[in-house]
Amino acid sequence: MKKILLLLLLPVAILSSCVKSNNNVVPYDAAKQAATDDATIKTYLAAHTEIHAVKDTSGVYYQIITQGTGSNPLLTSTITAAYTGKLTNGTLFDSSNSLVYPLGNLIPAWQIVLPYLKVGGQMLIITPSRYAYGNVQAGTIPPNSVLIFSVSLSGATN
Repeated sequence: MKKILLLLLLPVAILSSCVKSNNNVVPYDAAKQAATDDATIKTYLAAHTEIHAVKDTSGVYYQIITQGTGSNPLLTSTITAAYTGKLTNGTLFDSSNSLVYPLGNLIPAWQIVLPYLKVGGQMLIITPSRYAYGNVQAGTIPPNSVLIFSVSLSGATN
């Protein structure tokens, strides 16, 4: 599978304020999308009772599977991680066993919750679309998609 490396893109999509529909510009309702995303996440969690995610104040849900014993990454850290990214319907859109990248350049969801995890740990991240790619299609990821990441953090250096 060709790596999409969507995590490496700065989510300019979040800054989009309009979407086109039948050549008319329709205002993007961020509050309505946030409510839709949260309902989607709650439905997903209800169907996956083995997941015990907590909601960060930002609206990103996460579950620390294994805490790890190393240091916590900072936004200025370059992280080393293995991850998979899926849609809520289970479709895999990306994965890597060797991501090495500055945390501050990854999608906002990772920037928000990965600092809760210590090196050597594993985390599940369920992110509303606004903390991923917003209302713009990114590769095979449809606009306004809630995304699910399983992340194993193997390193963080400043």
